[in-house]
Amino acid sequence: MTIKIGDKVPDGTLTEFIETASEGCSLGPNAFKVSELVKGKKIALFAVPGAFTPTCSAQHLPGYIELESQLKAKGIDEIWCVAVNDAFVMGAWGREQNAQGKVRMFADGSATWTKAMGLDLDLVDKGLGVRSRRYSAVLDDGVVTLLNLEEGGGYEVSDANTLLSQLG
Repeated sequence: MTIKIGDKVPDGTLTEFIETASEGCSLGPNAFKVSELVKGKKIALFAVPGAFTPTCSAQHLPGYIELESQLKAKGIDEIWCVAVNDAFVMGAWGREQNAQGKVRMFADGSATWTKAMGLDLDLVDKGLGVRSRRYSAVLDDGVVTLLNLEEGGGYEVSDANTLLSQLG
């Protein structure tokens, strides 16, 4: 079943490559419980089929990086990018795109959370395995308040400008 507006996101674990060790976060991949991450926060979340892929690298992620301050001015606490890749790949992609401090690059390496959301995409026939559908959403204390799901390979409703305009 696909998650919808009004649903609470399922709990799960996402990993993030931490560039600088700090209190409670060691250098390298760190695992985080979604239920803890969303507590009391308004999150702009977007998911992509894969790091370093053409549309994701040229348009999707750069749009959220570019509009980060405007999204935060509309009440967004954090911006997340989620992909079915490992934390090393997501960390490298974030470094290449200069996402540090703007967009948290979360890995769902085995698509466990993506499947629990009902947003997995079977790309086995293209040699890519199971990935995430492309979408954007707003989570308010873990509840989906906005959801923009792309159809097929489209990139028409999950971009940063659309999400920004929906925030009013």
